[in-house]
Amino acid sequence: MSSKRQTQVAEVIAHAAGEFIARESNRESLITITRADVSPDLKHVNLFMSVLPIQFEDTALLFMKRRTTDFRKYLTSSTRLGHLPHIDFLIDEGEKNRQRIDELTRN
Repeated sequence: MSSKRQTQVAEVIAHAAGEFIARESNRESLITITRADVSPDLKHVNLFMSVLPIQFEDTALLFMKRRTTDFRKYLTSSTRLGHLPHIDFLIDEGEKNRQRIDELTRN
């Protein structure tokens, strides 16, 4: 069960990540932040993303991991978060599974 503060921090970081990606990506692929999971102590956040087309997933993940420091700087300038958590970017496997199930049920 997440607290109200965890939910607020997750929403702020996910929204800022979406803006950062829109501004910094090269537009070869569509990178979407699907959700943010914040630890109860607010010290770690996992940002889950989906990438289309799928063959660019590895490239997009490496791009975001490489730009994590720039994203943290962007967070300090665009949000009012006091202490920034450790940020990790991950591919959202749950979203991929949901899309596959949706595809199978349509056929």
